[in-house]
Amino acid sequence: MAAQDRFADPAKVLRTVFPVAETGFDPAAARDLYSNAIIEAVFERLYGYDYLASPARIIPEAAAALPEISDDGLTYTIRLRKGLHFTPDPAFKGKERELQAKDFIYSLMRLMDPAIASSHRWLLEGKIIGLDELAEKARKTGKFDYDAIVPGLQASDPYTLKIRLHRPDYNLPMILAYTATSAVAREVVEKYRDGQGQVMANPVGSGPYRLTEWVRGSRMVLEANPGYREHYWDSDPGADPEKQKIARQMKGKRIPQIGKVIVQVILEDQSRLLAFQKDETDLFQLYGGLAPQVLQDGKLKPEFASKGVQLSRIISPELTIYYWNMQDPVLGGLSKEKIALRRAIAMAHQVEEEIRIVDNGQAIPLQFPVPPGVVGHDPQYKSSIQYNPAAANALLDRFGYKKGADGYRTLPDGSPLVIRFTSQTESRGHLQAEVWKKTYDRLSIRMETDFRPFSEILKAEKQCQLKQRISPWMADYPDGDNFMQLFYGKNIHLNNNGCVSLPEFDKLYEQSQRLPAGPERDALYHKMARLMEAYSAQRIGFARYFNMLAQPRVIGYQKHPVMHIEWPYLDLDLDTKR
Repeated sequence: MAAQDRFADPAKVLRTVFPVAETGFDPAAARDLYSNAIIEAVFERLYGYDYLASPARIIPEAAAALPEISDDGLTYTIRLRKGLHFTPDPAFKGKERELQAKDFIYSLMRLMDPAIASSHRWLLEGKIIGLDELAEKARKTGKFDYDAIVPGLQASDPYTLKIRLHRPDYNLPMILAYTATSAVAREVVEKYRDGQGQVMANPVGSGPYRLTEWVRGSRMVLEANPGYREHYWDSDPGADPEKQKIARQMKGKRIPQIGKVIVQVILEDQSRLLAFQKDETDLFQLYGGLAPQVLQDGKLKPEFASKGVQLSRIISPELTIYYWNMQDPVLGGLSKEKIALRRAIAMAHQVEEEIRIVDNGQAIPLQFPVPPGVVGHDPQYKSSIQYNPAAANALLDRFGYKKGADGYRTLPDGSPLVIRFTSQTESRGHLQAEVWKKTYDRLSIRMETDFRPFSEILKAEKQCQLKQRISPWMADYPDGDNFMQLFYGKNIHLNNNGCVSLPEFDKLYEQSQRLPAGPERDALYHKMARLMEAYSAQRIGFARYFNMLAQPRVIGYQKHPVMHIEWPYLDLDLDTKR
């Protein structure tokens, strides 16, 4: 084997950056994108995605093959690869620990443990026979029985997992490819768990990398897992010439080629770009604030292209929404005057202006809750809420939000009307606050700004403690269900950050979950979107472009729409100087 093709060459060090700090690496507990990126590298799931296939295509990961599904769609039989092992850890007491079906059963059970309070439990709630009953028992007794027999989660032998469902779930393979369903070892959890049962440090998985250094909020070092299964690069490039080039460069190489990945947390945009320009970083996500310095008309400027810098650019399968806390005494509620207030604010906000100022045009406005690149997207849909500040002011006048002597509006009862807008402490958060201040000024509504670190925002909104925020959601899996669940009443304290509960919407959502993708489900999605507009519970915003820069030495990079990281599928040309 040629030197450049050796498995996990320690001389190959990939350097990249996160724009916000990670929170921890427990698959059941982590909520943020950046923690999940590390989880994806360290742990394995039953399924993953073909690196180059478009549209996104499920392939086996820890599973040996795609699931065998019964004719009624209620039983999934999944056979695991043999010989997969967790990385060595004191929790295993010096013994080699093989990954088996029982580990996936344990890991799925953890998502439903009330003590862990996983924000991912919605993935399994109401689906697997016996699992909800076990979780309910734990809520009453204060202890989750991991030794209990769950009829819907059985291992007929160490390498065969059977999942039995209450009803067909057409998204189950994609759910089993999501980081929250990664396999963790019970021994590791019991050795390192905190009082809540979470293991945010000491991640021990069977994936291509292991975490060897962690300075919280600053630096993470991952080294290739020497015990990682024998896995060779083989991906379907289709007819795309750029992907075909990648396939020619990488096909047949053992995964991973790169021996070490160093991740630094750099909060400020300009500092991240400077690190890339000084060749201190190999991969760099170019957010909109910096785009004019690097891109022109969606392409690299000559000074970057001439140096061999690579650009991978896609519309991210994401939805940025503007939410108002539906439990807040000022903004929440379903009375006519509350709906009028939210609708007026929504009509006074110019999404295109925000895209221009905050993201320098590196986003597209959306009308529908399901974004492009996701099954269920409708490019012809037009929202009933459009920018119209004159109509917005007339609506406030009609429902008694009068202007006081100071020029600002009051509530209908005459008390002060103040909206508290929460945003991140970084420069992007300040720009967002400036844009929203203009929105509220158009309505003569007083706005206060609440700047907080990202991790604090996540905790507060999960408890319905914020009044208003701009909230982005990237696809866990590329299906409309993953976006419509953001507004489902039972997902309050999980992913429903606006804390909205509309019984009519919830009924339609539950109906949609019983249907495969297609016209019948699409019709329900349309009704659900109109309901959200009628109550102005949320305002649909935009999807950003994902601009990823790579240094000339990086081989094989293509931004994947769903995977958090591409590191295992890359190589580095050691002959290209740093």
